[in-house]
Amino acid sequence: MESIDSSHLPKHVGIIMDGNGRWAQKRKLPRSAGHKEGLNSAKAVMARAAELGIQFVTLYTFSTENWKRAQEEVSYLFHLVTVYLRKEMDFYRKNNIKVVHSGDSSNLPPAVWKEFVEVSRDTADATGLTLNLAFNYGGRDEIVRSVNRYIQTCKDKNISINSITEDIIQQNLDQPDIPDADLIIRTAGEKRLSNFLLWSSAYAEYHFSDKYWPDWNGDDLNTAVIDYQHRTRRYGGVV
Repeated sequence: MESIDSSHLPKHVGIIMDGNGRWAQKRKLPRSAGHKEGLNSAKAVMARAAELGIQFVTLYTFSTENWKRAQEEVSYLFHLVTVYLRKEMDFYRKNNIKVVHSGDSSNLPPAVWKEFVEVSRDTADATGLTLNLAFNYGGRDEIVRSVNRYIQTCKDKNISINSITEDIIQQNLDQPDIPDADLIIRTAGEKRLSNFLLWSSAYAEYHFSDKYWPDWNGDDLNTAVIDYQHRTRRYGGVV
């Protein structure tokens, strides 16, 4: 395999972990088995990202549209959070991973939100990779909530709202200190953004993989990063 240039890493990688259900169905297993196996892939990929020195990874774990799925599947995804999120503290410590959350917390079950709050607290001092879990997340929803946060701040401070700028939206995103995505990865052969990091991905590079997410490991991340390193990023200009 071609070697990775450690001086030219993407700072922020977003991953749409697609294909868990299809992976399970192909094996005549319940869709929940695919989601469970997908956790192992996430750990393998995060360990490799930390090893490479990637600073930020956002995983699309549950979208605002996923509420449309069968209640049994939604409940199982919530179950995974409550059972496994903080159970992986040894993994976070070993890999120096800080865990944060993006998404709308207002309609999450209290037990689920409690896990995100506590894992964020317990990993806050980590200085390596920041793992941003996009749970109950939608790109459009994040932009709307950003604007509403600014409006509410103006009301609280009794100041007038003159205009909305890009800086104002950025400052009011769920994780304003995480930089724009450099690389977006999507698995399972799909080639669409599906409402993921719409603001942050304005100039991101894309890597599409035909492999289902549960079949992914650290070597697949290496392949995606090498693909990224072959790109020339112009940001609308000429290089």
